[in-house]
Amino acid sequence: MSEIITDTITGKSTATTITIGSTPVVSASANSMTIRGEGSNQTSIQQGLNKQWATWDASQAIQDSFNTSVVTDTATGKATVEFTNNMSNISYSITTAGSNGNSAATIYSSDPNNPATGSYICNIFAASNGNTFTLADRAHNFTAVNGDLA
Repeated sequence: MSEIITDTITGKSTATTITIGSTPVVSASANSMTIRGEGSNQTSIQQGLNKQWATWDASQAIQDSFNTSVVTDTATGKATVEFTNNMSNISYSITTAGSNGNSAATIYSSDPNNPATGSYICNIFAASNGNTFTLADRAHNFTAVNGDLA
């Protein structure tokens, strides 16, 4: 077995592909890296990563997070999640979930009147009386954001 130990790898001035065995693993060019995914498809490493995620409790205490500076309680069932590093535009995607013990919650994230690159608003709903949803603080809240960082 061979071993290479180095501090710096310098590529060519054009796109470079790294191949291990017969499988191209990474193709790189200026500010862009792709990795081979399923079959022959290539996945952009920058585009394929979550840019922010957070878990927090009913008091908005962050349990764990990435690129999250603070979660602020703005009202019952409402929280503002702020990024440590802003998004480049308001066209990012937010995935949300929540629960309170055995009961699930629906978290709707948006502020259609004032979209922002530095934060988003979560409206957290709990089901009550069948199909009725009311704003409620939940014990477990989860969000993840995909898009482009500034």
